[in-house]
Amino acid sequence: MSNLEAVTERAEHPLDVIERIAATQEWAFDREQDDEISLSVKGAWADYHVAFTWLDEMEALHIACAFDLKATGARRSETLALIARINEQMWVGHFDLWTKENVVMFRHSLLLTGGAEPQGAQCEALLKLALEACDRHFQAFQFVVWAGKSAEDALEASMFETVGEA
Repeated sequence: MSNLEAVTERAEHPLDVIERIAATQEWAFDREQDDEISLSVKGAWADYHVAFTWLDEMEALHIACAFDLKATGARRSETLALIARINEQMWVGHFDLWTKENVVMFRHSLLLTGGAEPQGAQCEALLKLALEACDRHFQAFQFVVWAGKSAEDALEASMFETVGEA
């Protein structure tokens, strides 16, 4: 039996940690299955639909964070170009276009091989990473999908830094 096939006993299910975080933050969540929990989290620009999935065979905690922005028709290819440009700059995680629904989402996984237990701080950092990535790039996706901008123009317009306060 290889290490990948080994069954690891855990003190608690990794998604129990996520459920406690959601309850503490008073976020709406749903856990219809043992290996998946869905959260609704308010971001700076939108409400995000966050799904954590425990992948037992890989011992990985996967996060997918999506927002209500559908890239269809002519805007689909430019959205994919934007995703490629954004992903070139990312060190951790990546954006995808979920083909079935044409929804943009951020994805990443926390590997917990060998029976490593997820810590609350790790799970919170994983969620924070996803939300910050979505907040940082949400406007670029809006510029492409709703305003008809090119990926290059949308990324340039959304990445400027504001100095001071009005």
